[in-house]
Amino acid sequence: MIAEYLVKEAIIPDLRSGDKAGVVREMVEALSKAGSVRDVDGTTEWLLEREKLGSTGIGQNIAVPHAKREDVKKLLVTVGLSARGIDFDALDGDPVNIVFLVLAPSDATGLHLKVLARIARLLKDKVFRNSLRSCKSAQDVFSTIKEEDERAV
Repeated sequence: MIAEYLVKEAIIPDLRSGDKAGVVREMVEALSKAGSVRDVDGTTEWLLEREKLGSTGIGQNIAVPHAKREDVKKLLVTVGLSARGIDFDALDGDPVNIVFLVLAPSDATGLHLKVLARIARLLKDKVFRNSLRSCKSAQDVFSTIKEEDERAV
């Protein structure tokens, strides 16, 4: 289910940024280069505003920044990995090294929540998290998610 919304060309197996704002911008820029997002500044700002409501750094070195926007036409997911870790103001205070970014159309509340729940369920599995962390390419990340997605149905 996640794989069908995953923008493969926007997966970043080695994030350069070391902080929340930089990572969100880097991932939105990747979605833009893949042709999925038009307004990089507005989308980045929107996601960071959402972060002010409460960090999406959910613990266990994971963050899931997400937002709904009117200019997003279909649900989009991308993934970024960081070997060194990112200061994401996570709930447990630990650095983040797996980031799933989710953008949804304003009117897709049900689907948005369903995808977030699915991501959370996948990420509860320590073996899956470790498999993701060991990925070296966007294709590896995509394949790992697709395989786990199919197995978890």
